Amino acid sequence: MTVPTLNYVPCPDPKGGHRMAYWQWGDAAAPHVVVCAHGVSRQGRDFDVLAQALVGRAGGKLRVVCPDVVGRGKSDWLQDPMAYGVPTYVADMLAMLGLLHKQAPIQTLDWVGTSMGGLIGMGLAGTPNLPLPVPVRRIVFNDVGPAIQWSSLERIKGYLGKTGRFESVQQAADAMWAVSTSFGPHTPEQWMALSAPMVKQLEDGAYTLHYDPAIAEPIKALTREAAAQGETALWQAYDNIKARVLLTRGADSDLLAKETALAMTKRGPRASLVEFAGVGHAPTFVSDNQVEAVASFLLDPSDEKPAGRTG
Repeated sequence: MTVPTLNYVPCPDPKGGHRMAYWQWGDAAAPHVVVCAHGVSRQGRDFDVLAQALVGRAGGKLRVVCPDVVGRGKSDWLQDPMAYGVPTYVADMLAMLGLLHKQAPIQTLDWVGTSMGGLIGMGLAGTPNLPLPVPVRRIVFNDVGPAIQWSSLERIKGYLGKTGRFESVQQAADAMWAVSTSFGPHTPEQWMALSAPMVKQLEDGAYTLHYDPAIAEPIKALTREAAAQGETALWQAYDNIKARVLLTRGADSDLLAKETALAMTKRGPRASLVEFAGVGHAPTFVSDNQVEAVASFLLDPSDEKPAGRTG
């Protein structure tokens, strides 16, 4: 399979509900499900390379599910902008997992979360008594932890919500690269593959970014005090996690401090840490070494924790 199938799940909310889109790779009946959740301004097609690699290495006997978090990609936009946040996203993922489990029973559930997608996974795996089909077995937190550098949030506030207007997909890709160089080296072909799903065409033929500009409102309203309170709650969730955890970090990340990453290896689920040289926030899982780190962790049949390493 070189193209995923596009699916939708109805999700409840106080305004009457919304639909969340998700992209599915591999065997739709496979009992092993890997959910890949993207960053704050991205969408599910970010994981095309990783998803195909995982399905290939599993001999096709794997379901890889990559949601467009509400407000992004093919998903609906929320009527209440302040509802864009982790509690809503966790509830949506529970609805999606419930649907997937009804379609074909889930026996093994893994999670890959980049930045915001990692925080969603932290909420799912670290909140007691959620109605998950099965407990989360393994989690990859990609360049995110309970503590997020305030300077990085300020950087994100500077560009988030500015969806722009472009005359071509290439022009949009160039504009996105200007704020995404921290993703690390990519060939023009790799960057275009990541960029094309990030835009949508307007009625007049121009292009704009794929997301609701209002996703920026809750982040722009965030204060240092609220961020500190959120950090305390996230550490509590992290410490509750029973799954095996791999923490991947761009060695030059401005969002996940090295001190936070090291703390995550020493408390709670005691993550194994892999760092990627020449990359900031956040690794894209396009390069071979990044794909290998995730695939070997998720598809390793052993139950022993792998030793932490860097590379």
